[in-house]
Amino acid sequence: MHRIFTTSFASVYPHYVTKVERKGRTKAELDAVIEWLTGFDEATLAKHLEAETTFEDFFAAADLNPNVTLIKGVVCGVRVEEVEDPLMQKIRYLDKLVDELAKGKALEKVLRA
Repeated sequence: MHRIFTTSFASVYPHYVTKVERKGRTKAELDAVIEWLTGFDEATLAKHLEAETTFEDFFAAADLNPNVTLIKGVVCGVRVEEVEDPLMQKIRYLDKLVDELAKGKALEKVLRA
C-alpha cells in the first residue's frame, strides 16, 4: 500500500493551493478542478478538509466525473492513463489537473469542457 493512500487530503491541499497561486491561479480555480473531478461542492470539500479525510476515503466518497478518461499525460514520469492501481490513478488524475492549472492552461481545457 502506498503511503499517500493513508495521508490526509488536508495535509496535501495547501501544497496544491501554493502551487497554483505561485503561478497566478486562484484557490477558487483549484476548488473548481477538485469539484469537477470528485463531485464535491465547496461545503463537502470543506468537510473533508476539516475531518482530515485520507486520500483513500476522500476518493471512496467521490463521484468521479465520467470524463476522467480524457485526462492523459505524464505525472511523476508515469502516464496517468496507464496507472494500474485505481486509487493511485485517481490521485494522479488530480495531480495532472493541478499541474495543468498551474501551467496556465485555460480552466475550460483543464475541465475537459
